[in-house]
Amino acid sequence: MRARGWDSVDVVFVSGDAYVDHPSFANGLLARLLEAAGFRVAVLAQPDWRSCEPWRQFGRPRLCFGISAGNMDSMINHYTANRKVRNDDAYSPDGVIGRRPDRATLAYCQRSREAFPGVPVVAGGVEASLRRIAHYDYWSDTVRRSILMDAKADLVVFGMGERTILDVVRGLDAGKTVKELRDLRGVAYRLGASEPPPASPDTLELPAYEAVAADPLAFCEMTRISHLETNPHNARRLVQRHGREAVVVNPPALPLEQSEMDQVYGLSFTRRPHPSYGTARIPAFEVVETSVQIMRGCFGGCTFCSITAHEGRIIQSRSQDSIITEIKLIASQPGFKGTVSDIGGPTANMYQMRCTRPDVEAKCRRLSCVHPTVCKLLGTDHGPLKAVMREARSVEGVKRVLVASGVRMDLARRDPEYLQELAAHHVGGHLKVAPEHTDPEVLRLMKKPSADDYVEFDKAFRAASRRAGRKQYTVPYFIASHPGSGLEEMIDLAVFLKRNGYKPDQVQDFIPSPFDIAACMYHTGLDPMTKEPVRITKSLRDRRMQRALLQFFKPENWFEVRRALEQAGRQDLIGSGCDCLIPDRPPREALDRKRRDANHAFTEETSGDHIRGVPGDRPRAGRRQARPRKSRRSRSAASGRGRR
Repeated sequence: MRARGWDSVDVVFVSGDAYVDHPSFANGLLARLLEAAGFRVAVLAQPDWRSCEPWRQFGRPRLCFGISAGNMDSMINHYTANRKVRNDDAYSPDGVIGRRPDRATLAYCQRSREAFPGVPVVAGGVEASLRRIAHYDYWSDTVRRSILMDAKADLVVFGMGERTILDVVRGLDAGKTVKELRDLRGVAYRLGASEPPPASPDTLELPAYEAVAADPLAFCEMTRISHLETNPHNARRLVQRHGREAVVVNPPALPLEQSEMDQVYGLSFTRRPHPSYGTARIPAFEVVETSVQIMRGCFGGCTFCSITAHEGRIIQSRSQDSIITEIKLIASQPGFKGTVSDIGGPTANMYQMRCTRPDVEAKCRRLSCVHPTVCKLLGTDHGPLKAVMREARSVEGVKRVLVASGVRMDLARRDPEYLQELAAHHVGGHLKVAPEHTDPEVLRLMKKPSADDYVEFDKAFRAASRRAGRKQYTVPYFIASHPGSGLEEMIDLAVFLKRNGYKPDQVQDFIPSPFDIAACMYHTGLDPMTKEPVRITKSLRDRRMQRALLQFFKPENWFEVRRALEQAGRQDLIGSGCDCLIPDRPPREALDRKRRDANHAFTEETSGDHIRGVPGDRPRAGRRQARPRKSRRSRSAASGRGRR
C-alpha cells in the first residue's frame, strides 16, 4: 500500500490458502479481476484467526471483506476420510498444517465483523458455496444449518464468482446497500424473522431446516429439488426456513462467454507465490505452475463430485488464441524447462462441448449429459481440442505439452484420432482415468459408465501407444465405501483388477462432501432421486477392509483382505489359485505392519489422542469448538486409518 501511495483499500480478500498470483488460485484471480476494474485490493492470506488484529492491518476497507476458506472445504483440507488430521496442507507454505481453522469461513467472517463493525462481509469459495443451504456434515455426523446462519455473512457468492463479485463490488461502490444487491444472480442471503420471503411463481420453498434435520425423506427432497435447480437458464429461486428466519438462494450466475473467459485468464498474473514466502514451497502451486486451464465446468454429473455443483454443467471454454498466448507467456518465463504440465480443466476432453440445441439447453434439467447414455444433442467433437493441442506443441521453446487432467473415456473413444494424438504427444507415460468401480449398481448410483467402457478404453489407449512407439499405461482411480458398495461389490472389483492385471497406486475412500447427491445417500440410506434404499458402509473397520481390497496386492494389506474375504465367505480367494487375491500365509510385511499398528494403537490409547483439532486450534474457555466428534468406534478402530 505504501509503495503504491494508497491510504486505504476498497476490498480485503481473506483466504485460507497461501497467496499465489496464479489463475488456479481464487485469491489471486479475483484480486487481479477487481484490480483490473479499478479497485484497490488487499489479500490477507492465512491470517491468525485467534485475534482480529490481522484483519486491521490494511485499515478499514471502504467497500467490503471478501471471505473464502480457500480452494478446498477446510474440513476436507484438514481431515482424512477416517477423521484423522492430515499430515500436510498442499495450499500452505512448505505444506505445514494448522495455518487455517476448522470451518474457516465461520471464523474469518466473525473476525471481520469484530475488526470493523458495519463493513459488509461477503463469503464465497467452495466451502461457502456447497454449504449455502442445510447440509450433512460428515465430520460432526449432523445436519448443519446453512452457512449463512452461522457465519452471519451479508451475502454468499456461490459457484464461480467472477461476474457476481464484480457486480457486488460495483454496486457497493455506487452507494447501494447490501440489501439492494440481493436480487443478483449467484448470491444467497439470510432473511431476518421480520422479513417476508420473496413470493413469486419462480420461487420454490425447500423443506425447512428442522424437517431435514429430523426426517431423511425431507432431506432427500431438499437434495432432489436443489440439484434440479442448478441450470442457470431455468433455475428458480430457492427459500429454506430456519426457525423464524430463512435463507434465500437466487438462480446461479450465467456461464461466462468466451470473451469473458479470455479476459479473466488474460489478466496480468505474475504466476508466482507472494515474495514474502521466500524459499518456502507451496505444493499445490508446484503442481499447476506451468499448467493452462482451457475450460471449466463438467456435464458428467457424478454424484460424489462437487465440480458440477460448483462450476456448473455448462462448459465454458477459452479461445485458442487466449490459450496459446498463455503458453507463450509460460515459455518466456525464466527457468521454464520446456514442459507445459497440463492443458485441461475438470475434465481434459470437454473443451468447447455444448448442447447443439440452445433452446433445449435452456429448458433441460438433466443432471448428466453422459449418463445413463451420452445425450444425442451433446456436441462431442474433439476437433477444436485437437487444434489447440497441435498449436500448443508447436510454440517456440515448448518441448512437451502434457494432459494431466482426467480424460472422460466414453467421449474419447468416439474419436480415435484424438486418442492417437493423445498417446503420441501428450502423455508422460501414464494417463489418468476414473472408472471408480465395476459393480453396475454402484456405477449407476455414481452416474458413471460401465466397467466394460474402461476395459475397452484401456485396450484402445495401449494400442495407440504401441502405434506411436511408446509404452504407456492408464492410471485408474477407484473409490472405496461409496454408497451402494459393500464387501461383496469390493471383492468383485478386486477380482476384476486381478484378472486384468491392474494395480492401482492411488485409491480413495469416499468422503461425503456437503451438497453432493452421494452425501445425501450416505446420510439417509436413500437415493434422493428415487427414494429407494441404498447400502451404506459407515463402520471404520468395514471402510478399512474396502480400501485394502482395492490394493490386495500389497503385502501389508494381507490381514485386512483376509478379514474381508472371511467375513464375506469368500475363502476360495485365499490361496494360490488364478483368482486368489492373497496367499495362505501372511508375508513378512503384513506381520511387520500388524506389529506397528498394535504399537500405534497402544500409544493412542494411553495418550487419548484419537481425533484432535489442527495443532494450535484449541477452544477458548466458554466457546464451543467446531471439530469432529469422537465416534463410539474410534477406540476399537484406532489403528490403520488412512486416505489417499
